[in-house]
Amino acid sequence: MPVALVTDSTAYLATEFLEDLGIAVVPLHVFADEHEYTEGLDLDDDELVRLLRRAKTLTSSRPSPQAFRTVYERLAAEGATGIVSAHLAEGLSGTCDAARLAGEAVDVPVTVVDSGTMGMTLGHAVVAGARAAADGAADAEVAEVVRARAAAGDLLFYVHTLEFLRRGGRIGNAAAFFGSALAVRPLLRLTDGRIQPVEKVRTTGRALTRLVELAGDACPGQSVSVTVHHLADEVGAHRLAARLEERLDGRLVADVAVRPIGVVAAVHLGPGAIAVSLSPVVTPGS
Repeated sequence: MPVALVTDSTAYLATEFLEDLGIAVVPLHVFADEHEYTEGLDLDDDELVRLLRRAKTLTSSRPSPQAFRTVYERLAAEGATGIVSAHLAEGLSGTCDAARLAGEAVDVPVTVVDSGTMGMTLGHAVVAGARAAADGAADAEVAEVVRARAAAGDLLFYVHTLEFLRRGGRIGNAAAFFGSALAVRPLLRLTDGRIQPVEKVRTTGRALTRLVELAGDACPGQSVSVTVHHLADEVGAHRLAARLEERLDGRLVADVAVRPIGVVAAVHLGPGAIAVSLSPVVTPGS
């Protein structure tokens, strides 16, 4: 078995990627009032929306070091010569810390990569690393492939309200930028592992138009994979994806996909959230 790839549930990778490339996923958890939910296992989209609207307390939780250790030991038993474990931004979660603690407790070498991002911007980086591993790359090279692809990417958000980010302590500088204006429709970007403000727009329609424009202006001249993440709005997400394809017409677009937002992202972004992941195809060192 070549170098094995491990990620967490916030990569929101489709099952075919996981199965075809042998990528292992360690899930994060969400606590809502007195109940615990495991991302990717509990709650369909409709149940998640109902939970967001009724729960009084919502918080996400990193996987335990033991959860990582169990996965690492299984991969080592299956013959992995090394493990690259790539995860969502350390500025958002302690997941990388848990992975490092687990890596110190197993016999197989484990390289932990802080992607600085999440969603399919992380997912495409992990897929690129898994393909490099399948081609025979050593663990250091695989880790660099993951870092390079993640660093080149971009992740833009539209949220209907800042309330969920405020509750979860993820709002950062956006609080001062947006103030308390009730009519604002915030556009945000994940930058250097932190959610940062981009623009404040007055209507949802204008916010989505600006989201398309901002995504269209990002990553110029590069072949890029685009993913629209949504929460219980597949029709709207496909409509937005079509607008993005039109905006990117003439550019080398590797693919455009639609993926749900998982429970961890949802508890911080809230109902109505849309995210656009842009992942340019890059060569490390380029």
